[in-house]
Amino acid sequence: MKIKFINDLRGIFFPDSCVCCGDTLLSSENQICTDCQLGLPFTDFSPVKENPVEKIFWGRVQIESATALLSFSKKGSVQRILHSIKYKDNKELGVYMGRQLGTALAESHRFDDVDYLVPVPLHPKKFKKRGYNQSEEIAKGIAQKFDRPVVTDVLIRTEFTQTQTKKSRFSRWENVSEKFALAETDTFAGKHILLIDDVITTGATLESCTRAILQAEGAKVSVAGLAFAGH
Repeated sequence: MKIKFINDLRGIFFPDSCVCCGDTLLSSENQICTDCQLGLPFTDFSPVKENPVEKIFWGRVQIESATALLSFSKKGSVQRILHSIKYKDNKELGVYMGRQLGTALAESHRFDDVDYLVPVPLHPKKFKKRGYNQSEEIAKGIAQKFDRPVVTDVLIRTEFTQTQTKKSRFSRWENVSEKFALAETDTFAGKHILLIDDVITTGATLESCTRAILQAEGAKVSVAGLAFAGH
């Protein structure tokens, strides 16, 4: 009772605002107001085979299934969500959106044989600077609705790379090519890995991660992103 009173009092003087529109949130709302939540551009890709996310990997690397929760557009609500998660220390929003992605994965039944959730890793230097991995926060939320363990110590980033923003498709691939490896192969041997990323654009990072994971004998890889920015 005392904690609720303190939270209500805090809400009066420091009201939480919607990350999408900036309006004050009601006590029943979390991170995103109801109007903005209803207006989010959901892709509905999860139950669909050969959806646009899967197609970007065709002819490049073997992916079992792939999906993304939302469609990304510049200066839109999804960009504001991603920016808040990645650059404004809003780990709670990452978990919140991850739960929505987890629900979509569970309801689709196309990912039922997944064994582990594996967020795309940050280089230790970047992790230290940011303090957290946004893809790991999303994975934590996914796990709450799609009950699989999150594994963060097997797939590793071996080299520090510059941000992918504003790079061409080839430059993105060149920037991450062979920058990932497995700390050991036994954990992923014979397992189906679901790679988790915040936003999927050209798929270069996920392609590089997949190639590393497939070094484990009998491993399979699927992909899930919070957003898809492909065209």
